[in-house]
Amino acid sequence: MVRKKRQDQSSEGESSRLQQSGGIGRGRAAPPPTQQPTGGYQGGGRGWVPQGQQGGHGGYGGGRGGGRGGMSQQQYGAQFEYQSRGPQPQSRGGPPPPRRDGGVGGGRGGVGPAAGPVRPPVPELHQAGQAPYQAGPIPSQAAMTSGKAVEVQAVGSSSTSTSEQAASSQVTQQFQQLTVQEVQSSQALQPLPASSKAMRFPLRPGKGSAGFKCIVKANHFFAELPDKDLHQYDVSIIPEVTSRGVNRAVMEQLVKLYRESHLGRRLPAYDGRKSLYTAGPLPFVSKEFKITLIDEDDRSGAPRREREFKVVIKLAARVDLHHLGMFLQGRQADAPQEALQVLDIVLRELPTSRYSPVGRSFYSPHLGRRQTLGDGLESWRGFYQSIRPTQMGLSLNIDMSSTAFIEPLPVIDFVMELLNKDVTSRPLSDADRVKIKKALRGVKVEVTHRGNMRRKYRISGLTSQATRELTFPVDERGTVKSVVEYFRETYGFVIQHTQWPCLQVGNQQRPNYLPMEVCKIVEGQRYSKRLNEKQITNLLRVTCQRPHEREFDIVQTVHHNSYHADPYAQEFGIKIDEKLASVEARVLPAPWLKYHDAGREKSCLPQVGQWNMMNKKMVNGGTVNNWICINFSRNVKDPQAHTFCVELAQMCCISGMVFNSEPVIPVISARPDQVEKVLKMRYHDAVTKLRPQQKELDLLIVILPDINGSLYGDLKRICETELGIVSQCCLTKHVFRMSKQYLANVALKINVKVGGRNTVLVDALSRRIPLVSDRPTIIFGADVTHPHPGEDSSPSIAAVVASQDWPEVTKYAGLVCAQAHRQELIQDLYKTWEDPNRGPVSGGMIKELLISFRKSTGHKPQRIIFYRDGVSEGQFYQVLLYELDAIRKACASLEQNYQPPVTFVVVQKRHHTRLFANNHNDRQSVDKSGNILPGTVVDSKICHPTEFDFYLCSHAGIQGTSRPAHYHVLWDENNFSADDLQSLTNNLCYTYARCTRSVSIVPPAYYAHLAAFRARFYMEPDNSDSGSMTSGAPGARGATSAAAARSTRFAAANAAVRPLPPLKENVKRVMFYC
Repeated sequence: MVRKKRQDQSSEGESSRLQQSGGIGRGRAAPPPTQQPTGGYQGGGRGWVPQGQQGGHGGYGGGRGGGRGGMSQQQYGAQFEYQSRGPQPQSRGGPPPPRRDGGVGGGRGGVGPAAGPVRPPVPELHQAGQAPYQAGPIPSQAAMTSGKAVEVQAVGSSSTSTSEQAASSQVTQQFQQLTVQEVQSSQALQPLPASSKAMRFPLRPGKGSAGFKCIVKANHFFAELPDKDLHQYDVSIIPEVTSRGVNRAVMEQLVKLYRESHLGRRLPAYDGRKSLYTAGPLPFVSKEFKITLIDEDDRSGAPRREREFKVVIKLAARVDLHHLGMFLQGRQADAPQEALQVLDIVLRELPTSRYSPVGRSFYSPHLGRRQTLGDGLESWRGFYQSIRPTQMGLSLNIDMSSTAFIEPLPVIDFVMELLNKDVTSRPLSDADRVKIKKALRGVKVEVTHRGNMRRKYRISGLTSQATRELTFPVDERGTVKSVVEYFRETYGFVIQHTQWPCLQVGNQQRPNYLPMEVCKIVEGQRYSKRLNEKQITNLLRVTCQRPHEREFDIVQTVHHNSYHADPYAQEFGIKIDEKLASVEARVLPAPWLKYHDAGREKSCLPQVGQWNMMNKKMVNGGTVNNWICINFSRNVKDPQAHTFCVELAQMCCISGMVFNSEPVIPVISARPDQVEKVLKMRYHDAVTKLRPQQKELDLLIVILPDINGSLYGDLKRICETELGIVSQCCLTKHVFRMSKQYLANVALKINVKVGGRNTVLVDALSRRIPLVSDRPTIIFGADVTHPHPGEDSSPSIAAVVASQDWPEVTKYAGLVCAQAHRQELIQDLYKTWEDPNRGPVSGGMIKELLISFRKSTGHKPQRIIFYRDGVSEGQFYQVLLYELDAIRKACASLEQNYQPPVTFVVVQKRHHTRLFANNHNDRQSVDKSGNILPGTVVDSKICHPTEFDFYLCSHAGIQGTSRPAHYHVLWDENNFSADDLQSLTNNLCYTYARCTRSVSIVPPAYYAHLAAFRARFYMEPDNSDSGSMTSGAPGARGATSAAAARSTRFAAANAAVRPLPPLKENVKRVMFYC
């Protein structure tokens, strides 16, 4: 399956499209409040350091920072004074505190390296993963909650006293009790449960009421809970086989033979493995059956193989549907998973026998037109089906789906499609041979040279020799015969392509050789490896459906499945409604956005999820005084490259940045294979020129070929982990077009990379965001990206970002780390290790980001909001227990009794709920793409029966059917109301830095995803061999000979994971991943 692309629709070369405003904005917000700051909002050089060490500082836009005080240098992991300070926060919704500088906007706030005087040494944000990494199993919960507390020592003390050690031990005890009293907060923290059995997710705090109400349709179909006595039986089939298909064939034969005589006329549902379910008891507790399976007729005339199986069916348990009913009514906390699983298995029985099952989906070449994807693959249409507990009762979620299958071609034709050339007239190259072997290994083929006999084999490899060189013994005397001769004499078949290798089938001890030209690929084999860029594009084109088309197909699928006539549904008493669920929804208003007062438009109300930069200036323009450009494109000449850079610099200035129009040294052209040498040489030349003037290099502009292989990733790795410079890549096609829209879009990205802000929420400046504006609040985003299928030993990459400004919550610093293959729990959130000189030391991503927040805002966070992306429902308990525990420990390690309240929200995009307008022809209720309006939120009927979750479609559709994000609150010590959390989440979606559109998931989670994806480029080697490019450059990363020559250093999934190279300090402080 293809993960649907994110909805910001970034252009190639790291750019996003600036969409022009259009359409009618629904649910207009009130105009900007009168108390918004007057004068230019220039933020930049705010001199916030702990009180007592600072001079007077500019508020919003207060010049280049007045007398900043010093702050002692801190070491990574060293003790850190983290005491409460400063004036107490205002009550929620109050006006901002009076400004000490008597106004706002006095002079340009310096942003980026060249702005204002250099800060005194302060504790820096450190890359996670600097400590010695000990690979090993995840600690148990007991181990996690009894971790050694880290000593907290005031800055300036020279030694650790006994009393301080006692205090350190006290931190541990208080942390474990988790009833720490917080300054200005009487709220006692909820104790962290010892196990998932003791854990309860927060109940829904009532339904939201903000926004204007409307009705939407959802692809959920009401399922009536059966009133049957369900029984579970254990099944053992001897000899044991791993194939579910064989198991099902055995049980199908058993039911056919013995349903009337031995099974009490029951029609059982079988999961294909060890469990059988019946609606009512079978007339025995345990029984043994003998079943004979006869192989299908291969038309050879030879006797067919018979296989005997012993099947033992034994009563295991009764399945309790009463508790499921109680759960659906909200009278029981835990979902009875077993009862839900039984109903799912029952409804899967019939489609499993009709179609090809893949996960929870079913595919067939007859469910829609098959489409060629390229390189020997085709797409099959199908549908997803899952039974879910919801507020309206049981619901059957049905969605349309497509996936890749191997085309049932003659192997010769498949190979020519795979290699994209006619290679029948010459021998294969080594690279061709490797590609063919990888594509065909494990594929099932049938022979075509024996008339009606179509025997099937599974390919295990290719022969190293050409077919004409292959011989094999034909008798016990050692007489050998060539393959060519054998086929001619035995079958009268003359092999044409004798220079090609043979397919090797069977096992390695007794291999069989089959010439490629006598084999055809068997239909119905799903392709599970990684798709290349062309195949992904073709598959997305197939799956992209307008909302009204998708809705029609879903309803047709339900009618076609005829659940009312399904013998298994009838047997178990399950009834499915054939109408889409009608659901109450609300459309939340878009937030007002603040831009700089120097522009003609000082604030902006987005229309239908989009706006543009015309007549606006960035609220905090960054400064780029010193930059260089390197051109890696053969088609772009140096004068063209220089002209493009001048135009880009001009657009940055128009947008509100300070941008020098001339580079430090002239633009230079270079070959892509010289990327490392050229980057380091030009960087050295520029720095050498700037050093006497005590200036730094701010930005590198890079022009890339449109298809650039591994160049983009290599460039980012060198810039961000070796040189310490942010870069902006632009593709050749954009250099030639040089459209204003493209340049304005790139300017947005450059601004945040050099430390600026593009826009902020007006409500943030006027301190009107509930549970964010009233006290210093840090918002985290976290994600883990896993290797593609087929990359069996590559590590997973975890990324955590956190807001670094308050009250604006717009800038996010990010940290990344590598961890064990497919490990979902983020291992480096908090960690301790033994330092030879300092003893036990603590660190990790949360701690570093908390310190960084304190450094950049002058406040310690008094509230934590944690958006966690990419967690499936089955991992909720595990992820919450481990990661909330890490957050608590990180806070406790900074200061005794420091435990700010935490709200932990999971963000899910990989689900199958779709929302449709009630009337597709009502132009007031859809956007230009025919999708529901941005800001549409649903927290009733199709949501969880009791827990705090909601669906939010925060973005305008571009093409296809929008997928709403699903937010599920797993922990909430801040006691958010439904309206407060839904509005905060929706409003944050308008602050995404890379485009002037609201985006589909909350930006901190989105940024974490980008950072994790970027970090995959830092790993050497690149483990992909057909991979696809992302954010900056399309084309196959790893397709060049240099990348292909790299060999993996990750021997096994459980081997020690090699840490990523650390990000440079000046890079990690800015939004380098944008």
